[in-house]
Amino acid sequence: MNVGARFAIAFLWVVHWLPAGWQSGIGALVGAFAYRLAAGRRRVARRNLALCLPELDAAARERLVRDHFRWLGRSIVERGLLWYAPRERLMRLIDVQGDVTFAERSEAPVMWLVPHFMALEAAATAVQLFQSRRGATIYQKQSSAVFDAAVRAGRERFGDSVLFSRKDSAKPLIRAIRQDKLGFFNLPDMDFGRKDAEFVPFFGVPAATLIAPARMARLLGMVVQPVVAEMREGGGWRVTFHEPWSGWPTDDPVADTLRLNQWIEAEVRRHPAQYLWVHKRFKTRPRGEAGLY
Repeated sequence: MNVGARFAIAFLWVVHWLPAGWQSGIGALVGAFAYRLAAGRRRVARRNLALCLPELDAAARERLVRDHFRWLGRSIVERGLLWYAPRERLMRLIDVQGDVTFAERSEAPVMWLVPHFMALEAAATAVQLFQSRRGATIYQKQSSAVFDAAVRAGRERFGDSVLFSRKDSAKPLIRAIRQDKLGFFNLPDMDFGRKDAEFVPFFGVPAATLIAPARMARLLGMVVQPVVAEMREGGGWRVTFHEPWSGWPTDDPVADTLRLNQWIEAEVRRHPAQYLWVHKRFKTRPRGEAGLY
């Protein structure tokens, strides 16, 4: 496993020296191969699109699946840029829109809500490069120790990011937000099972959704700023820091989570091919309901 990880890291390091447009093309090729070889993920993407965008006919959904794998391939290849390219090059390649420095001026701690679009890694880099408040996020440890070390080094190399393991208690994260006023980079739209989740509609389908973002924001008095990252044709990224939400959270975490899901739905409709359709978003079902995959 570590041999494969070392090869992948070496590939990313070599390719990151190429012009961004070349990397975009290489990523598209990687995505085309993945579309053909990753039959399981292809089926998941098809099923998700059938559930979430039933208004599209089968041919349109299949075109969307193919396009999605193109962006997915790019996201893999371009991690080399985000992990190894110098600060100056990344600042040229990342087009930041909106109030990126809001967290610097906020007296309350800030939660950045960032859905799983293909350019998610670029959003994390933008937080480190274009504003000064230190950020924290919850980190999923990789199965390969070699690749895990590379991921951590890439995400922490600018010195403004603190990673907390998903397997650990949330107490150290909460303490750090309170004491150090860290911004929290929150990824709210994955299926982590029943624990701390409620079945909240996502594109009209009940989806096990963590209510922790709303509860944490209320507990810590956080201001919530949505952030959406997208890839640009030909290379580079656009990261939009939206206006902070007003009236969120409320005293109803389920209603807050519904509003969150509805906002993500709207953003997905704007960039449908770049959303993470290969994730089994509806894997966990209400008790007694048949599986969807």
